Amino acid sequence: MAMALLCSPSHFTTHHHNPFFRNQSRILLSQKKCKLKEKIMACSCACSSSDPSLQNGFCRRDLVLFGLSSSISIAFPSSEILAEEDLKMASVVDEINAYTYSYPAELPSKKFLFKWVESRKPERYSSAAPLSPDARLRIVSERVDIIDNLILSVSIGPPNLQFVKSKDKNTWAAKDVADSVLSDKSSLRVTSTQRLSESSILDAHANEIDGEPYWFYEYIVRKSPTKNAQESNLFRRYIASTAERDGYLYSLSASTLSKQWDKMGPYLEKTVASFRLLPPTGDYVPPYKDPWRFW
Repeated sequence: MAMALLCSPSHFTTHHHNPFFRNQSRILLSQKKCKLKEKIMACSCACSSSDPSLQNGFCRRDLVLFGLSSSISIAFPSSEILAEEDLKMASVVDEINAYTYSYPAELPSKKFLFKWVESRKPERYSSAAPLSPDARLRIVSERVDIIDNLILSVSIGPPNLQFVKSKDKNTWAAKDVADSVLSDKSSLRVTSTQRLSESSILDAHANEIDGEPYWFYEYIVRKSPTKNAQESNLFRRYIASTAERDGYLYSLSASTLSKQWDKMGPYLEKTVASFRLLPPTGDYVPPYKDPWRFW
């Protein structure tokens, strides 16, 4: 009775034909509510936090019994939300420059196909399109999805000694490698410092893969990617991976519009993470070979 009085409402409505029975009903209802609270509190104390069935201090079984389905849906995300998207990837192998990577091709669950077009077929460094007037950094292959505004580009160029000063690549910082690549990545006749001012590096880190360092970095380009863009805050967002061989930096960059990053970013991250330099074959042409040759 003490518990009933403690948890009962502070006053009872007396505007009823039978106040006694109405008050009795309210007391019984209050008792049930108190028992429910005691049950939940007991459950939260009894269940260990290491128990996989426990979330936010409640036991899943007891919550179901109590009918608190809305709480369960918040504390325990459905398997559909947690399930990874069934993404199908396609592979690129460039034996001329000895590298490979995979790119998104299809999302079967959404019946979505990427619309890739190979805008630049793999070619040797000496004949590749330059990214800057000094022709240090050059695109050796590229594919685009114009409909979804995606670009995958592989470039090769020598390190910029202004940023990468040591001969030991194992000591290179990811930020310095990123600055080295970006300093040569501009079609405008400007200085390296001006080229860098066009971009902002968001993240940079290094990983060792198969005994070789790979540098990963993410950045945005401030200039609008389209001439007819109306939004002043419309940037292009990039994620890239770079590796070194024969004194040259090999980089794969993947990009899309900033407003599409939440949707397309995870697929581009998978693409960049798959980038690898391959053991050279008889078809491999080092960047330093026949620099005068344009075919």
